[in-house]
Amino acid sequence: MKRRQFLRNTISGVVLPTFLQGISLKALAGTPGLHARHAVLNDDRVLVLIQLAGGNDGINTVIPFDQYSAYTAARPNIYLPAEKVLRLNGFDATAFNPAMVNMQHLFNEGRLGVVQAVSYPKPNFSHFRATDIWMSGSDSDKVVSSGWAGRFLQDIYPQFPDNFPNEVMPDPLAIQVGAVVSTALQGPLFTMGMAISNPAGFYKLVEGKVNVNANSRWGEQLDYIELMSQKTDQYATVIKNAAQKVTAQSPVWPAAGKNPLADQLKIVSRLIAGGLKTKVYMVSTGSFDTHAKQTETDTTTGTHAKLLQRVSEAIGAFMADLQFLQTEQRVMGMTFSEFGRRIKSNASGGTDHGAAAPVFYFGHAIKPGIVGANPVIPEKVNVNDNVPMQFDFRSLYTSVLQNWFNMPAQDVQQILMGDFAPVPII
Repeated sequence: MKRRQFLRNTISGVVLPTFLQGISLKALAGTPGLHARHAVLNDDRVLVLIQLAGGNDGINTVIPFDQYSAYTAARPNIYLPAEKVLRLNGFDATAFNPAMVNMQHLFNEGRLGVVQAVSYPKPNFSHFRATDIWMSGSDSDKVVSSGWAGRFLQDIYPQFPDNFPNEVMPDPLAIQVGAVVSTALQGPLFTMGMAISNPAGFYKLVEGKVNVNANSRWGEQLDYIELMSQKTDQYATVIKNAAQKVTAQSPVWPAAGKNPLADQLKIVSRLIAGGLKTKVYMVSTGSFDTHAKQTETDTTTGTHAKLLQRVSEAIGAFMADLQFLQTEQRVMGMTFSEFGRRIKSNASGGTDHGAAAPVFYFGHAIKPGIVGANPVIPEKVNVNDNVPMQFDFRSLYTSVLQNWFNMPAQDVQQILMGDFAPVPII
């Protein structure tokens, strides 16, 4: 079976064995040509995606302070005290959860913004399907096996994986810190990214405690598998060399193991500063499915507060490290979650699967502030009431591709399989 035919028959990618402790690869991609299709390859801009897996409760994250009485009536068992919420400069109608101190500082400094009520028509409330929709960039009634970022990378590297790496692109196109490469990085035929399975394995590689030239190979009868295994070895060296160029990072990072999201972002920051040309990085943190006991009796504490503190602390440290390493102008970041939660809290002290939720974006070159209005909370809210969509999530992707990566509008429409107006965040 020929390599390309094989991949067409296994469109989701081939899982290769772990080639060193902690770093695994599904597939890699690039272009052998001396000229790139778009100006995006001539700059050094980077996108960092942060997945908040489980469906984050947007209303207790970004509080509609101008509707505080309706908010407390809708959420009598989990509402946040008015005197404890974090106020935002120039936006008196809106506040942040008390756990988000670092993100409040970034917002007030003009380095972080919010897009309100992001979703899509006919939202799906299954974790798996909703995640697929966000990752693929598809309509809710269509199943697409490729990811939006994977199609972007395939568009600018149209001939892969032959003769790759090369002088034009010697580095991985995308890197995910996590056990597997997500659907978002899946191209039409090949997975466009590699996965660093865990931070511990990354540091063993950097310290030279891992044998890069692993003897284990799967499917030796398939030329493609062997080719990818060889590239795996090459990328291990590339990543190690980039990481070793960075000998010091900001002292504000939490101690290793204290904040798993911060541990992931610390690796991303180090590789960016080490000079990798990698365009897209993805990290994730979970447990946002807060159906019960979302808060303690003191509603500023509890599960949701701990999760938001983790995210806020990690993003704050990441931004501080980018500044420390003088790479902040290269990087834009964005959070996403598969859906939000219902407006009304439930009897278990939690919130159930809902529709729209806020998205955070951050970086040196972003347009700060709040895009959109606070969700309207009805005076008489019922258990089925959802936050209605104000912005299609693909409009955010359009903004990133068109205004951050300078992709032509017509190419963006092809990548996203539709025409979505950009949101003013860049």
